[in-house]
Amino acid sequence: MKEQINWIHTLYVFGVIALIIGAFDPLEGSVVIVIGSAFIALSTYLTRYRHWRLFLLASILIFIGVSFMFYLSSLGGIGGKSVQSLWWGLLILPYPIGWLISIVLLVIWALKNKKEKRILKKQE
Repeated sequence: MKEQINWIHTLYVFGVIALIIGAFDPLEGSVVIVIGSAFIALSTYLTRYRHWRLFLLASILIFIGVSFMFYLSSLGGIGGKSVQSLWWGLLILPYPIGWLISIVLLVIWALKNKKEKRILKKQE
């Protein structure tokens, strides 16, 4: 008999991989990071993880920052010879903030799970 695939866990793993791979080139990989953060937010919501709202917030921040990055890029960029000053770059700031929130939450979650597994092994 075939074993059933746990789609929620698969979604979570793909999200984490996308979040990490997209970070190698934050400009070109921004779309991959948006998709990865959305996968993580969805999987944490479906598993009823108690901090799913923070993952959702991080995903929204990433989406907003990347959207402004594409918009400003379509206008010719910021600073230098472009019409927009460097201050317009503040609109891109939610992108790295959301990414950092996601990474910190994933590390905390991993450490917490590792600690819980260690406690369970000691009880056996």
